[in-house]
Amino acid sequence: MKHRVVVLGAGYAGAYSACILARRLDPADTEITVVNAEPDFVERMRLHQVAAGQDLKTRPLADMFAGTGVRLRLARVEAVDAERRTVALDDGELGYDTLLYTLGSTVADHGVPGVAEHAFHVTGRPAALRLRERLDGLGQGGRVLVVGEGLTGIETATEIAESRPGLQVTLAARGELGAWLSSGARRHMRRAFDRLGVTVHEHTSIERVEQTGAIAAGGTAFPSEATVWCGGFAVHPIAAGSSLKVAGTGQIVVDNTMRSVSHADVYAAGDSVHVIAGNGRPLPMSCASAGFTSMRATQAIVGHLTGRKVSTTALPYYGNHISLGRRDAIFQVVGGDLRAKSWYLAGRSAARVKNGILNSAAWSVGHPTFGMPTRKHRLTAAPGSSAEAAVA
Repeated sequence: MKHRVVVLGAGYAGAYSACILARRLDPADTEITVVNAEPDFVERMRLHQVAAGQDLKTRPLADMFAGTGVRLRLARVEAVDAERRTVALDDGELGYDTLLYTLGSTVADHGVPGVAEHAFHVTGRPAALRLRERLDGLGQGGRVLVVGEGLTGIETATEIAESRPGLQVTLAARGELGAWLSSGARRHMRRAFDRLGVTVHEHTSIERVEQTGAIAAGGTAFPSEATVWCGGFAVHPIAAGSSLKVAGTGQIVVDNTMRSVSHADVYAAGDSVHVIAGNGRPLPMSCASAGFTSMRATQAIVGHLTGRKVSTTALPYYGNHISLGRRDAIFQVVGGDLRAKSWYLAGRSAARVKNGILNSAAWSVGHPTFGMPTRKHRLTAAPGSSAEAAVA
């Protein structure tokens, strides 16, 4: 009986980790299964482009995993039983000896009435396609309201405005637009919004979403044929519903090797993990964080299972890269306290850099060890034993 490694989710963190593990663990005593609800790898950082009407390259997971030995199971995760070491799926049950939890996050409605019923979002491909269909049905002058001044809100508003210039795009910001940017980057962003014709309402908190628009605090109404909710991210409640120790956010609490502090055979990476970075703060949800946490998790799993030293990579956070349509962007460097530094890159150069990063990230998911020697390691314990026993 082989040691069963199960990876939940095939986003940036999960797909990358599965391929790394397949290259590092010997298939003679290890089998790796990835569970994902969709057959294709989704470039989540480009979903605002999908919503705006752009067609992206299809990346089937079966092709990504071809020749690696990774098994792909198309199913939706419903629950995790960390005591029995099983995962409940919509098509049955799956047992594991080592679990890597990378289910990511979805849109956070913060309990605002009407968001679930009437708002659109771009945190998943089906949601982005639903918004795209809605935008396709709007005529000249159709009104689109984007709620949220974070990265997703900024990128969504500018992408829709550029791709669909016949629409009236408005963004509702709870505070000052780009307040967390350096002064120069903030001025560049405002010029981009003016150029694209996006109307911004600052210090506007939306308290209710309706079918025909949204209502702000104080009763101000914002008519809209498509309200796009970009109010932040929330992790799926599956981890919190298990016996795994989670933070108040529902993220899995881990040690510095991405190993659950409550269950030694469970690891987490990406948006699903609560880990303290070198600055003493929780690492923010982002693609960059997914990369660093997945590298650390795979190093730990290989080390624990094969008896090798568990090395760790740093958990830095360098800055924010923000698209402003296809031909404009900002890269804002931040310090250890996550505050913006004076240096930033903007314009077409920043757009080209970000596009290159996105293309590289998608490509590296399917080629995580390109140019590196393949060196598979045998387990130090009998196949089929628990991860904790494998360390002993």
